[in-house]
Amino acid sequence: DLLTRWVQQGAPDPRTLPPRLDGAEIAADWWSLRPLARPAVPVTDVIHPIDAFIQDRLVREGLQPSPAADRRTLIRRLTMDLHGLLPTPEETEAFVRDTSPTAFEDLVERSLESPRYGERWARHWLDTIHFADSHGFEHDVFRQHAWRYRDYVIASFNRDTPWPRFIREQIAADVFYADDPALMPALGFLGAGTYDHSAATTAPKSFENLDRDDLVTQTMAAFVSTTANCARCHAHKFDPITQEDYYALQAVFAGIGKGDIAFDADREVGSLRQRWQTLKTACERLDSDLLLADDNQRLVAAWEQERGGDVAWRPLEIETFVSLDAAQLRRLDDGSILSSGPLPEKETTAVTAATTLPLVTAIRLDILPDDSLPQRGPGRAENGNLHLNEMEIRVYRPGAAAGARLAIRDATADFDQEGWTIRHALDGDLGTAWGIHPEEGQPHYAVFELETPLAVEPGMRLHVLMRQIHGRSHLIGRFRLSATDAPAELTIALPFGAQETRALPAHERSRQQQTVLSGAILRHIAEAELRRLPAQEKVYAAASVTENERGVVRIDPPREIRVLRRGDVDQPGDVVPPGALAMIRALPARFELPAGHAESARRGALADWLAAPENPLTWRSIANRVWHYHFGRGLCDTPSDFGRMGGVPTHPELLDYLACELRDGGGSLKQLHRLICTSHTWQQSSACAPELAARDPENRLLARMSRQRLDADSYRDAVLAASGRLDLTMGGPGIPHFTSRPGAQLTPILDYRAFDWDSPGATRRSIYRVVWRGIPDPLFEALDFPDLGLLAPTRGFSASPLQSLTLLNNVFVLHHARHMAHRARNTADALDAQVRQVVAWTWQRSPTQEEAERLETLGRRHGLESVCRLLLSTNEFLFVD
Repeated sequence: DLLTRWVQQGAPDPRTLPPRLDGAEIAADWWSLRPLARPAVPVTDVIHPIDAFIQDRLVREGLQPSPAADRRTLIRRLTMDLHGLLPTPEETEAFVRDTSPTAFEDLVERSLESPRYGERWARHWLDTIHFADSHGFEHDVFRQHAWRYRDYVIASFNRDTPWPRFIREQIAADVFYADDPALMPALGFLGAGTYDHSAATTAPKSFENLDRDDLVTQTMAAFVSTTANCARCHAHKFDPITQEDYYALQAVFAGIGKGDIAFDADREVGSLRQRWQTLKTACERLDSDLLLADDNQRLVAAWEQERGGDVAWRPLEIETFVSLDAAQLRRLDDGSILSSGPLPEKETTAVTAATTLPLVTAIRLDILPDDSLPQRGPGRAENGNLHLNEMEIRVYRPGAAAGARLAIRDATADFDQEGWTIRHALDGDLGTAWGIHPEEGQPHYAVFELETPLAVEPGMRLHVLMRQIHGRSHLIGRFRLSATDAPAELTIALPFGAQETRALPAHERSRQQQTVLSGAILRHIAEAELRRLPAQEKVYAAASVTENERGVVRIDPPREIRVLRRGDVDQPGDVVPPGALAMIRALPARFELPAGHAESARRGALADWLAAPENPLTWRSIANRVWHYHFGRGLCDTPSDFGRMGGVPTHPELLDYLACELRDGGGSLKQLHRLICTSHTWQQSSACAPELAARDPENRLLARMSRQRLDADSYRDAVLAASGRLDLTMGGPGIPHFTSRPGAQLTPILDYRAFDWDSPGATRRSIYRVVWRGIPDPLFEALDFPDLGLLAPTRGFSASPLQSLTLLNNVFVLHHARHMAHRARNTADALDAQVRQVVAWTWQRSPTQEEAERLETLGRRHGLESVCRLLLSTNEFLFVD
């Protein structure tokens, strides 16, 4: 009938905006896309608004709500909901005996203020965005710094960050909160998903497209419960999302890539780093306005005054010079060494020399042009360039059996090729080097400042080793070595033009000369100040500049994004500007950004679009997620898909009411928890009468509470708590619950059985374990921990013989059953008292007489460990109530 009427109406495409049938906008007239307005609370005989909505529906269905659960069940349920832990027997007993009329409300407040709350709800969010500690795919590489994002999420939930700010921090903390660098770990959201290392190397175009697809999928599913990624190859088949919309979202992320990004957790340190980095950049660009500003000129004047006078450099008295490879070296009349002859694949030049100086504070390397070199050198490359990979200086004292390597404090040069600085000659990495492109054909020099001045003894010799491994194209052509005894602070290298300017009185210098000199001096000052700052921390995230297995990756400017016909990277169509979804009529579909805007402005615009009060998807999405984790099912049972292929809310007015409460109440999730947990609907008994089971087997009408099993994380934490070994230390790097060894490729071989459960950190909460995306923990896998190669807005439920066998035989369970038995023996001497104690730790109650007798019999026959092992596998332990 629907198809017949649709054809009779002309078969309009409901994805096209705005399609009209009988004056109604059908495509946008979907429950999740309608403007969000606060519905009136139904008039019933209950006061609580949630109960009013639920009871109104139950009355219409001819049903009654269930009675409230007992107090033991309520504290167990609340503690599990908000903390992911079971209460202690002492906490349970205290609450059961508390007759205060506000006892439950007080318990809710204490639970929300506990740091355990953030640990529990962070796990839900990490599932939603498929966060893990490894890449996934064929090369499942570990992400050493990913954990800082996890800690950020925990802290954010604990401080009840308003939801709009939570969105803006994760999408664009560097835009909205640039003055608070401690928030940079929030950008770990952008790096939460998978990363195909193999494809990034072998098929970069396809990889970049799919990596952005993962970002679009994750962002839109998590924040607005939308499957925008379904429009990658064609317009969305069911929802009003065009290909242009999808690629506009891709354009938002076109300027970022995944990897480690550095940041300062301390705001003052971050401010100083930003100041000196800005100054260094100005020096590189010779920004005269900034360099000649009064405060910077005062720095220049002070530097010149402190370092007045010229440095006297005395040539080293070279005794031997040799190529350890194949080049031919010849000493010229001026004492310099010229390289000629064969061009070896690599070259190491060794020079032994003496000096008449009484003290050596620095060594100078001059590289000089020569007519015999390509383009006059000073290198032997076709364009005259060179690469000095490593510089090493040793001293040979008379009678010593071996030379002693001299520590080099710093190195400076009159010119550094971009990305190939003189300090690369000291970093111990033969893959980096000092280069001089594009300033070939000119003399250059570098100064190596010794960590400690060297007192020269009679007969002492200096040994200089220059390593060049970049082969034929980048060998040094002509060089000279000299030394000085001048104070180290005077020896830094300045560009030749700057040296000439420095010799002039200040009033005789032109603006250009002063700019060049200031740039050279201020660059040294800025670099020295930057080196004094503490090392930056790192987080695995996404940004325009990142560091990963491919090295430092810089994306500037953002890539051009085009609509891909059929999603094929080899069939590009029209260019698409950054934007979002046109189906949200109250918000712009494309972002108005100025020409030449920073990449981060795109992410900032998307964050504003997502966090806007006018965006109905955002507020319905998070309200539904919170409800889902309290009841085991959302009011809409597809938390990440509010489209036509997703579910339809069972109580749409209640969902809108909760969304408005969240939006209009400042975005406080804790307030939403209070509202839900203080309702009779949440406090109902989970007992299910046969009539109710027949009428509403899935409990969609909420006439009772649904029973929920402990998830994998909560089960492990509950076992640790029952054994008395739960470590509540917060934060820091994740704990691997496995041993590892290298695999055939980059993915290691993990062994979960060989892990030592008595090792440091082994008993911390499950939120702090390393989650390896492609190699799951067997215990967690048996308890339905999700595959985080995919988004996991819900966790599955399974009950199988394999699961029971795992719980009875897993090494973790066996190990902690023994610890639990040991703890009980230390608590009581008699077996009956020990049994009552372990029952209290697992069931939060005393055993019945029959239960006690049967457990004591088991304990006498097979030991108390077997009793503990059994209790840890019982339904009363596994299920919240």
